[in-house]
Amino acid sequence: MRRTVKWIVLLLLFLTSCAPQEQQNGTWDGLELDHSVELSYAEQFSIDCYRGGYQKITIGTDGVYLLVPKGGEVPESIPEDATVLRQPLDSIYLVATSAMDMFRELDGVGAITLSGTDISGWYIEETKQALEEGRMAYAGKYSAPDYELILDRGCDLAIESTMIYHSPEVKEQLERLGVPVLVERSSYESHPLGRMEWIKLYGALLGKEDEAQDYFDGLLERLAPVLEQENTGKTVAFFFITASGGVNVRCSGDYIAKAIDLAGGVYAFPDLTSEGSVQSTMNIQMEEFYQKARDANILIYNSTIDGELETLDQLLEKSPMLKDFKAVQEGSVWCTEKNLFQESLGLGVLIADMHSIMTQEAPELTYLHLLT
Repeated sequence: MRRTVKWIVLLLLFLTSCAPQEQQNGTWDGLELDHSVELSYAEQFSIDCYRGGYQKITIGTDGVYLLVPKGGEVPESIPEDATVLRQPLDSIYLVATSAMDMFRELDGVGAITLSGTDISGWYIEETKQALEEGRMAYAGKYSAPDYELILDRGCDLAIESTMIYHSPEVKEQLERLGVPVLVERSSYESHPLGRMEWIKLYGALLGKEDEAQDYFDGLLERLAPVLEQENTGKTVAFFFITASGGVNVRCSGDYIAKAIDLAGGVYAFPDLTSEGSVQSTMNIQMEEFYQKARDANILIYNSTIDGELETLDQLLEKSPMLKDFKAVQEGSVWCTEKNLFQESLGLGVLIADMHSIMTQEAPELTYLHLLT
């Protein structure tokens, strides 16, 4: 028995001595760790910076990337699950539309030569102009990319949304063709500010880490006066009317619901969850919406699906029942601008906008307008 225990101890000691270098001495395949990027809210990625300009990017639980600086050599032995990205990344196929606003903020639209959305689907002017002038080309949506065009443009990275998980064969084909694939997971962030902190990841890809850090620090500074105030106690419902006459609302754990809380409001559906699902929205019957949101102080109509509304009459045409709502009677019904969700960095401004409509009589707004 003692001999068995002895061999177990020796085996454990051997396995410990053979553990990955990163666990032993702060290195990764011979690269010496310098520091890790500090993240305040984001939980879906991390960045470890190594001496010589190398960076290890981890996304979710299964995405590991080694970012190699311009002129740098790829280490002889890297983990099998690590994808090598070589800087400069200047021919990107961008399918995840939410990332475009971050490239724009970092003056990095020029690095995107291929788009997964055609010109009619873009609201960001810099993107539309690049497509019009041929500096960027439409290379097909996520499920049907133009592989020939992607190879012809010398694509060095495809940035996909999580929709690619529905077409895994596309991801596999891109990788077989030598195109690294990075799956953007900012939509999985539980905190609204965590979504915007993804600018630090794109700053790393573009070699603009300082610019990304400065932007995020400035964002927090601008939002501080709002985030530090006490809750107003005003109830807010965020919704749109479906084609069938139902109502689409946000689950209580969704980032919009949390943004309402950060803005100083109370979400009208605090306990709404989709059991057994990670979806962020739910369709409910108008009767349930009537019961829960009739006395809400503020209604915000989501224009993403069926376009912007300008008047209360247009809203009441969708559902006459809304005329009994407190917010309708008191003239506190608002509509989002159509570009809100494509301009992902605008979420901070939306929080400020929502705070303004809760606290000011005639607010100056960016992503909301009053229905009259």
